[in-house]
Amino acid sequence: MNQPAIEWIRPASEEMISELVQPGRVHSRIYTDPGIFELEMDRIFGRTWLLIGHESEIPNPGDYKLRRMGKAPVIFVRGRDNTVRVLLNRCRHRGAQICEEETGNTRQFTCWFHGWSFENTGKLLGVTQPEGYGHALNDGSMDLTPTPRMDNYRGFIFASLSADGGSLKEELSLATSRIDILVDASPTGQLMLDAGAHKTSYRGNWKMVGMDGYHPNYLHSSVVAAWKRNEDSGVGSTHRDDPYSDGSLSRTRDLGYGHCQLDLLNHRLKHYERQCEFYRKFPGGDDYIAAMHRAHGDRATLLIAAGGDPHVGVFPNMQIINNHLRIINPISVDYTELLMIPVKIGGMSNELNAERLRQHESFYGPCGAGSPDDAEMFERVQVGMHAEVNPWIDLSRGIEREKVDTDGSIVGQITDEVTQRGQAKRWAQLMKGK
Repeated sequence: MNQPAIEWIRPASEEMISELVQPGRVHSRIYTDPGIFELEMDRIFGRTWLLIGHESEIPNPGDYKLRRMGKAPVIFVRGRDNTVRVLLNRCRHRGAQICEEETGNTRQFTCWFHGWSFENTGKLLGVTQPEGYGHALNDGSMDLTPTPRMDNYRGFIFASLSADGGSLKEELSLATSRIDILVDASPTGQLMLDAGAHKTSYRGNWKMVGMDGYHPNYLHSSVVAAWKRNEDSGVGSTHRDDPYSDGSLSRTRDLGYGHCQLDLLNHRLKHYERQCEFYRKFPGGDDYIAAMHRAHGDRATLLIAAGGDPHVGVFPNMQIINNHLRIINPISVDYTELLMIPVKIGGMSNELNAERLRQHESFYGPCGAGSPDDAEMFERVQVGMHAEVNPWIDLSRGIEREKVDTDGSIVGQITDEVTQRGQAKRWAQLMKGK
């Protein structure tokens, strides 16, 4: 597409943003410009609902995890009153970070700078040498600051740094039914995210962590070949008949609000019986299948076939892929951290949940067969983006054949870039303050 180059006069103006995302393509500057990154921290990570974690990560009073909301460090904590909170990790005195350990259990947080202490509910407990202040500090005005908004969808905790905006349910929109696929993989509706996490990083922009159905058969060709050789495994059985081929029943979906999905459900439903055979190899497999049918009736067939994997991205920082929950943390325009938290399913035997963990490790762990490939490609893309003689990135695959489904989602073939276009559209809306 031969169009004139954009002349940059003022960084990240609304006029510029309107030109950065065009039908079927985006300008590489959205991945490389530090000024645009700063604006993202304000207009996207500073205003939308962000995933913080799952309530099962902090099951006991005093349990906490350190998380990020864009640049803002926060403490995801269950207080002594058993209430889950998201508190800014910042002393109310001089702004120092008050908690450094990434996970733990504590009755209070103490600032090392001047010794101020705070209960795990955020309440100010003590001020060193309080006689130096001419007014009382115990009226609640100097407690740790909670995020302006926090909400819970089926155990997943979200928060926003802005007091304004749509409700969580409204902005999750069609993504709620996809989250349900994971939660309802348990006949009891219980998830356990208590097996630790893989934390990794790559030297690239946060928006590269998309939902891409075009790459598996190429970037992960050796892994796909291994799956096909071992079709009796839990992973291999769902990769029969090439789910990442346009001839398959798999689809890409733009769910609105930037949320998107690699919809493998109909492909997996086709192999329901083989998935059941895999579960029955383990102690408790038959019990799990029976419990699912008791709990969910006819819907159990789809849920069992899906294996708790909606393969969904919730814009801007959440993904549920295979056996884990993923949190995306942008650190700078060209550096991103990923937190991958394995999910165990309530109502599954210990043996089945152990197998889920082994499958997660085999692809997404530090020595995994797949995830390191993705990080390598993200870094190569970041390097290539700086060759701006012809700076446009093509996202046009399948644009002529996408359709609107009955639920309002936009649907394409599994290799189509429906997902990338949906994310780019939402990115542009938010960056223009809409």
